Amino acid sequence: MLFPFALFNLGLDMARLAGEAQSVIALRLARISVGDADAGTEIMRMVTEKALAAGEVGMHLASAAATGRLEHAAHDVVVLYRRRVRANRRRLSR
Repeated sequence: MLFPFALFNLGLDMARLAGEAQSVIALRLARISVGDADAGTEIMRMVTEKALAAGEVGMHLASAAATGRLEHAAHDVVVLYRRRVRANRRRLSR
């Protein structure tokens, strides 16, 4: 059973993810707009990270379905994406 405020907490986590993702987008656009060798590397990294994250989410959802934890899967996926987005923000802010 879900905690009574689980949907509220999920909404807050999704809003945080949206804000964090916007900052990463801005940082990436700034890096790509320079147009040097790092820009191409960043574009390749961005595409690769998205594919890897989608695969990880798929495996997590399959695992949640197999173990009967689907009610927690949405929050777990948001947490997974937030962790990756925060890592990108730290890396791009250097």
